[in-house]
Amino acid sequence: MDVATVIGLFLGLVLIIISIFIGGSPSIFINIPGLLIVVGGSFATLFIKFPLQSVFNAIQVTMNAFFVRIGNPEAIIEEIVQLASIARKNGILALEKQEIKEPFLKQAVNYCVDGYTQEFISESLINDIQILQERHETGQKIFKGLGDAAPAFGMIGTLIGLVQMLANMDDPRNIGPAMAVALLTTFYGALLANLVFIPIADKLELRSRQEILCRRLILDGVLGIQKGMSPRMLRDSLQAYLAPKERNNEGKG
Repeated sequence: MDVATVIGLFLGLVLIIISIFIGGSPSIFINIPGLLIVVGGSFATLFIKFPLQSVFNAIQVTMNAFFVRIGNPEAIIEEIVQLASIARKNGILALEKQEIKEPFLKQAVNYCVDGYTQEFISESLINDIQILQERHETGQKIFKGLGDAAPAFGMIGTLIGLVQMLANMDDPRNIGPAMAVALLTTFYGALLANLVFIPIADKLELRSRQEILCRRLILDGVLGIQKGMSPRMLRDSLQAYLAPKERNNEGKG
């Protein structure tokens, strides 16, 4: 589980709730029609913008922001270097007996064991990476769309409330409470957009970049194994994927 995402959502909600309690009665911030306008309207736009299946997949996409674990580039590099050592000593076919948990790395190694050309391996794996990126971008666009729609429907709800308020101005004492109710939909829209939808879209984008980086690392590493690069040289070349402070000089003469 991504603890940072949970902490961020929890802290945001707690701070807002505390502010509401300090400022007065929490019950005045509850308005069911306003929530229906903002939440219902925002999700209704998804069915207009995206295919039905993509909208239904939004739940799974949301889980990626909380539960998906991205591979550690340092650990992947070390595993590739070990595979390179085995291939250098015993040949490429010896990799067939190795237990590889990372699915993309296992697929790439199987291509090498099966004797496919570098051109085929490169094109096939790059195609997989591009399809993954496109699938991730759809999930990101869904939440960015929600982030755009929520404030807009909040404003729509406010306008509806203002129209209803202006149509019933016989009693001036009702103007203040009616105005408060009208502004609540704007509050709901801004809250959902800036605390939930947009941050989740940004987290999904970060997840996508991390996973694509790991897959590009695997691609370069497997091609290096097939070329017969020495483990030391392969480690040095793959460390370009790491931040400078994360690199080490292990294996250098």
